Amino acid sequence: MAEVELTINDIKVNVAPGTTVLQAAKKIGVRIPTLCYDEKLSVSGACRLCVIEVLNPDGTSRLEPSCSYPVQQGMEIRTNTQELRDARRTIIELILANHPRACQTCIRNGRCQLQAACREYSIDQIRYAGGEKRHFVPDDSSVALTRHPDFCILCGKCVKVCREVQTVYALDFANRGFQTTVLPASNRDLAETVCVLCGQCLLKCPVAAIRDKSYIQKVEAALVDPSIIVTVQIAPSVRVTIGELFGLPAGTSLTRKIPEALRRLGFNYIFDTDFGADMAVMEEGYELIKRIKNDGPYPLITSCSPGWVKYMEHFYPEFIPNMSSTKSPQQIVGTLTKTFFAQRIGVNPQNIFNVSIMPCSAKKFEIQRPEHNQLNGGLAEVDAVLTTREFGDLLKLHEIDIPVLPDSPFDDLLGTASGAGLMFGVAGGMMEAALRTVATVLDPNNEPRIEYSLLRGTAGIKKGSVIVGDRELKLCAVHGLGNARQVLDDIKTGKEEIHFLEVMACPGGCIGGGGQPLPTTEEIRKRRVEAMYSEDRNMGLRLSHKNPAVQEIYAKFLNAPLSEKAHHLLHTFYGPRKPRGC
Repeated sequence: MAEVELTINDIKVNVAPGTTVLQAAKKIGVRIPTLCYDEKLSVSGACRLCVIEVLNPDGTSRLEPSCSYPVQQGMEIRTNTQELRDARRTIIELILANHPRACQTCIRNGRCQLQAACREYSIDQIRYAGGEKRHFVPDDSSVALTRHPDFCILCGKCVKVCREVQTVYALDFANRGFQTTVLPASNRDLAETVCVLCGQCLLKCPVAAIRDKSYIQKVEAALVDPSIIVTVQIAPSVRVTIGELFGLPAGTSLTRKIPEALRRLGFNYIFDTDFGADMAVMEEGYELIKRIKNDGPYPLITSCSPGWVKYMEHFYPEFIPNMSSTKSPQQIVGTLTKTFFAQRIGVNPQNIFNVSIMPCSAKKFEIQRPEHNQLNGGLAEVDAVLTTREFGDLLKLHEIDIPVLPDSPFDDLLGTASGAGLMFGVAGGMMEAALRTVATVLDPNNEPRIEYSLLRGTAGIKKGSVIVGDRELKLCAVHGLGNARQVLDDIKTGKEEIHFLEVMACPGGCIGGGGQPLPTTEEIRKRRVEAMYSEDRNMGLRLSHKNPAVQEIYAKFLNAPLSEKAHHLLHTFYGPRKPRGC
């Protein structure tokens, strides 16, 4: 079909039919401001900030929302006239008329899209300050996220990402007119819904209507308590994202700076969650080997993403027998810290306070699951989770400029990790890491295969097959829960046969987690992913089963993968979950 030619600000541009004016403008480097628009979500035109001027043949003009207005042959567009600037300024001022005056104390101060729009349009006063204001009670029922409806600007991004990308349907618009707001179904508290706490709504929110439930104060209290040994673990993806909070380009790795930063904060021992990932490879890899030898049951489904696990328990409990029982790397490190490590240094595990720094909102939920609070009859495996954003806030609070710190190693007692463990930070990486070991165990005479290109790339569903030993394994790696729903439905109907299925709740995997720096765009996710692959390629040790620290723990503590002791400490269980009381 022939391209459409139009003129934007006296610049000719040719685009495909069906292209919106907003997309056409972007093609020629013309930026039109938006608040409710997101290229990965359906278009609603809710905020109208993106209005443009369409010139009519008779010389008149009209204003249209560029995000939803399709191009037409020969049309002429203006994007930055005085009339448009005045219209956008009025739109922003009307939003502000019902918005809290709390910028100085708001968690999104400096990272708020509404605030940025005010600066861009030189809005220094509130013209529409009088009149009635909406007021809703904040919802802090969840262990991971808090909702603040008074700050909501009704852009609808949280509703759409929950519905269209994650297919959870935990949020929707409620009421009409002036009282319109976004609420969980039946006006329940968030903790009483099917919300999986993935945090994708928070990443999409342009203001501060959805926030982290912070545990910084709890961690700070532990750090100044001389009777407590405070340990910390850092997730794979955090090393390539924390720099963004300090002005570095997306994908800048600060792996060797992080331990020094954590020591300056006062942590006693600094561990690498990559080591827990290596242990997860061993346990889950041997689960797969066992199923291959027993010809099933298939598929084996990964279990390291807590948002996905909760989603499965809500929507697909029939797949519980297919789930790997191996704990997530976070919980494995927590468990080994309060067992193996505590024994090794001769301390009571009751005196250890475990902190993890994670890219994931749902990790705060995971540590409070009852099955992860059973060590020594009721001891938590991990005591507190900080997101990447909270880690950045803590560093800034203590005036630690992480990019300029000297390099420093992780503590060796649980620190040695392989590139395979690092790979857990990207979608498809857990499966790739496991296959490196599984293929070697089943075919020890051949050189181990390190990289699996079919599991890489940005596709939401990646499928293929590999020969492992004398078997063909059909693989599928999925990121984003809507994609998981599609694959699971195909398995249920017999449309798909899959032997090994990886599911990561967040688009891109952990590098796109709900606790990562803002913004998290498609381009930023790609840079983070490439940084992870690059770091793996530069590591001398890339196989979990070749990790000397892994071998030592099995030799001195766990005996062997899937041993009775390993099952007791490194495996867990799942169950059907109803919305209320979740």
